[in-house]
Amino acid sequence: MKILLVSSYLPFPLYSGGHVRLYNLIKQLSKKHEITLICEKRNYQTEEDVLEIKKFCKKVKIINRKKQWSIANILKIGLSTYPFIMQGHSNLEMRKLISEALVIENFDVLHVETFYVMQNLPKEAFDLPVILVEHNVEYLVYKRFLDKAPFFVKPLLAIDVLKIKSWEQRFWKKATKLVAVSNKEKGIMKRKDTVVVPNGVDVDKYKVSSSKFKDNKSEFTILFIGDFKWMQNRDSMEWILKEIWPEIKSKVKSQKLKIKLKLWVVGKNIPEKLKLMGGRDVVFDENAPKETEKIYEKADILLSPIRIGGGTQYKILESMASGVLVITTQLGKEGIIASHGEILVGQTVDEIAKQAVKGIADNKLRFSTIKKARETIEDNYSWEKITNVLESVYLNR
Repeated sequence: MKILLVSSYLPFPLYSGGHVRLYNLIKQLSKKHEITLICEKRNYQTEEDVLEIKKFCKKVKIINRKKQWSIANILKIGLSTYPFIMQGHSNLEMRKLISEALVIENFDVLHVETFYVMQNLPKEAFDLPVILVEHNVEYLVYKRFLDKAPFFVKPLLAIDVLKIKSWEQRFWKKATKLVAVSNKEKGIMKRKDTVVVPNGVDVDKYKVSSSKFKDNKSEFTILFIGDFKWMQNRDSMEWILKEIWPEIKSKVKSQKLKIKLKLWVVGKNIPEKLKLMGGRDVVFDENAPKETEKIYEKADILLSPIRIGGGTQYKILESMASGVLVITTQLGKEGIIASHGEILVGQTVDEIAKQAVKGIADNKLRFSTIKKARETIEDNYSWEKITNVLESVYLNR
């Protein structure tokens, strides 16, 4: 099968969940199919990164990503029907490359990653089956941010959210097939033929080491990991530093647990504001190994109290695969098969802190939870199984 894949991003290096997902799907699909990739490239991405993707694609066509926060973009928003996110991804060069590719090759299917590049598809692209893959319900992500935003920016954000919703829903209807990453998103999309293709994990890369089952540990490393350009990670980290981390330490002290705790914050673009909120037991690390499996090897607990966001969180799936105990909110758990105690969930500061202390103090609970989590990953989230689901979408178009 010949696949034309149009993406809002070059999926390497593996800096975000979207990169991990698309990279692994392309890698698996390339074993049976021929892929032409047309995508945007950020300034930080190198020719070596492009070459990594070329290993799996017949052709890779790159467009340099426009600067999102430019005066021109911001001024256009007031006069445009497009929301800010679509305006930043509108690109005549991408449209031209897609048109040229359609003339040169006879593709069987057009796969589009994220609705906010759909406006770049020329009219003739819709002669093909168009598979739109959505990682989130984007307007809900922005609405959650709107709900927490300062009052003086709420009117502008509210208008942008309405624009996002209008265009997102329009493209959901226009696509031949619509793909969601979880049943929650599928339900919101209200299109009966929407197919769920969940996120996955490289089960050979992420493994549970014997050290995860060590009794009587005297030190615990609690991990937060994420790219801080995303508002949901900034929000979670601020909540942790202001309220959750102090409460965890207080409960450990009140229970007289002789445990040394460290909060290890791993990610790119950590704001100075957050760094100033940390103490001696908080380590901010912007230079951790690119190989995230090495990070999980050193962590005991993943703390991921998500209040803004959608889709399936890769950090949670990777932690489950690696024997790292996961503590998250109900929103963080959404989209993940975890009905048998594979994840510890709390909604309030007190509940989250109690779950953390239980994970620290109760070896039996911790060992049982991480065993169940690994089994769930192996049964449901290998990339090979997930790619098979996506292939069935292509074939049943």
